[in-house]
Amino acid sequence: QFLYLIAAQKGGMHDRVSTMAGRGAFVLAACAAAASAEDFMWGTATASYQIEGATRRGGRGVSIWDTFCTQPPYKCHLNQTGEPGDDSYDLYDTDAQLLQDLGLKAYRMSLAWPRILPDGKTVNPEGIAHYKKVFASLKARGVQPLVTLYHWDMPQAVYDATRGGWLNATVTEYFMTYAAAVFEAFHEDAAWWLTFNEPLTFCRQGYGTGTHAPGRCSDRAQCPAGGDSSTEPYLCAHNVLRSHALAVDLFRSKGYPGKIGITLNTDYAVPASDDPEDAAAAERHLVFSAAWYADPVWTGDYPAAMRHRLGARLPAFTAAESQMLKGSWDFYGLNHYSTNWVKAGGSSDDGALQSAVNPYNGTRIGKQAASPWLHVVPWGLGGMLRWVAARYGNPPIYVTENGCDVPNESSLPLPEALHDTFRVDFYKGYTASLLEAKDAGVDVRGYFAWSLMDNFEWADGYTFRFGIHYVDYDSPNFTRYQKDSAKWYADFVKQHQ
Repeated sequence: QFLYLIAAQKGGMHDRVSTMAGRGAFVLAACAAAASAEDFMWGTATASYQIEGATRRGGRGVSIWDTFCTQPPYKCHLNQTGEPGDDSYDLYDTDAQLLQDLGLKAYRMSLAWPRILPDGKTVNPEGIAHYKKVFASLKARGVQPLVTLYHWDMPQAVYDATRGGWLNATVTEYFMTYAAAVFEAFHEDAAWWLTFNEPLTFCRQGYGTGTHAPGRCSDRAQCPAGGDSSTEPYLCAHNVLRSHALAVDLFRSKGYPGKIGITLNTDYAVPASDDPEDAAAAERHLVFSAAWYADPVWTGDYPAAMRHRLGARLPAFTAAESQMLKGSWDFYGLNHYSTNWVKAGGSSDDGALQSAVNPYNGTRIGKQAASPWLHVVPWGLGGMLRWVAARYGNPPIYVTENGCDVPNESSLPLPEALHDTFRVDFYKGYTASLLEAKDAGVDVRGYFAWSLMDNFEWADGYTFRFGIHYVDYDSPNFTRYQKDSAKWYADFVKQHQ
């Protein structure tokens, strides 16, 4: 039903190729109800485990990431953990001031499940009181929170009780206890909610490769605790989607004011050649990355392409679950960082080989950031936004994460690190791509830079820095410094509000 644009690249130059999807076509610009400049959300983002610290204070319980980073086979860099993070548990007022200093009116944050329900069952009053103070600090500065319920830090008690966390259907009961407590406590403090952050990542890497908590996979040398990489990522995703639907249903049935959705991470995929097999592989890769989760939320079931390739490995929803899932969104949350060439083949479930270097002509798709998986490809964001708009009827889209780490930034002297021209150029390119898609009719309504400040980057520890504020981890006060990217972003937002 939509005319959408796919970015196709040849020899370093990219062309836009019109493709028909379904029957009929119309230009997105003719139908989009795009947000006005005044309504557009410009903000930054963080996550509780990455910035809070205080993992043993305020009644907080142990999370699966505390366990993953501190027990064999020690998969976190230098055995680092979310303690101390950026000490935002104590410095939340300082962080709110950073937002106000930049003129930002929106902040994406997450709540720590083990701080709210340490044992998975009993509400911790200290945890509720802490986040009440955080919300009050934001409100005093005119900053609206976009709150994520689950950004990967499941209580270890829940993981143990369910014998595998997201693998067991009973996990939904624990998640609903958590969601109910949060909505009741904070429905007057926040009007924008996300149920889950990047289930693609925590299901694949937590239960497929074993490189994230809880560290399960088929390779016993890497995952001595167990796992089955061929089935467990799909079980994880299934129970996440069931939990999402139940949480949205609860939110709506209680009549809480506000909007709710889920945020999905997707790197854009570009055919590595003109071969139709490569084009099909690129599309299939996007289906296995984004539509795996978004199709059930929009249509009530998994994509047919996944069912065809996976067979019985892909669980089935009951009729009631399908009905509850369908329409369990008020907007589409998109995390986007990079883009890859895709060639048909390989042994992965989607039959697609990804690479930053074109396998046919050696063209690199973009500049390499510090993280090996991240390449700077600004037009990929526009391509991803158009893909979402085309597949799901041009829903309101909020880019809930976008950013980069600068090569060698952690080894630079502070004055040099603050002059992060690489990151400034990244944001210039990606925000231009976003505005171009918006002007073309894609209903994109918000953008959140990742991240407000440097933080704990999961298994990479504190090696890579994604912040627009530099955090001095050697300072007793974890001093924050504005980088040039923060100043650029503040000026940019001022011009576009």
